[in-house]
Amino acid sequence: MDNMYKELTNGLKMPRLGLGVWRVEDSQAADAVEWALEAGYRMIDTAKVYKNEKGVGEGIRRSSVPREDIFVTTKLWNDDQGYESALKAFDDSLERLGLDYVDLYLIHWPVAGKYKDSWKALEEIYASGRARAIGVSNFHQHHIEDLMTTATIKPLVDQIEIHPTLTQEPLRKYLDDESIAVEAWSPLGQGTILETPELVKIGEKYGKSAAQVIIRWHLQNDIIVIPKSSHEGRIKENFDVFDFTLTPEEIKQINELNIDERLGSDPDSFDF
Repeated sequence: MDNMYKELTNGLKMPRLGLGVWRVEDSQAADAVEWALEAGYRMIDTAKVYKNEKGVGEGIRRSSVPREDIFVTTKLWNDDQGYESALKAFDDSLERLGLDYVDLYLIHWPVAGKYKDSWKALEEIYASGRARAIGVSNFHQHHIEDLMTTATIKPLVDQIEIHPTLTQEPLRKYLDDESIAVEAWSPLGQGTILETPELVKIGEKYGKSAAQVIIRWHLQNDIIVIPKSSHEGRIKENFDVFDFTLTPEEIKQINELNIDERLGSDPDSFDF
């Protein structure tokens, strides 16, 4: 069994595998969260812009897992960036979730001219104990370097798009050197790579699906991973990845699928 947790620089232990709920309807989110917690997941990743924080909170309350054993992440949306507005947005997220605190609060995108003020608010939220860790999402190296010109706390996590066709190795190396944990969104390439022959073939060797092989690849690359699903069977399957280990050759083979292909927006040119 792998080490199921990654220790962040402040000592907080973050699960390496969690449930993502992007594009999951609020009404479905409660079921998905409840199923995931039953299946063994201990991390749920949501965001204000997903419009399902209420459902996530409901799923947590429905489950028999104690709140202190669940790692909850939510994110500050672009329209709410800035110092005062970030503080208010965080309060609103807590209210929708029905929680007293979150485990990780992230700036969702690096909105030019605003993310430094937003970060000041996150530092204050962190100091208050209402977020046990703070971090960023979709920040390139230069965004983090710019942020650090005024920040007093370094982001503990950077959540970025990673999958076998976008391995982000230079950014991952920088984050590793800076002791910033790497977390992948769209880790399964939004389903576009699940028929890739190399992945299917590796999966056949272990009696696993291509999706399970990809999740395992993330874990063995020290990437925290949050595959999204609202289907009970797939939620369970995505967690069933701790009973096999890819060989170094297989890891290398998967790394070589990289073509720097973004499925989401580039953090240098997004317009929302």
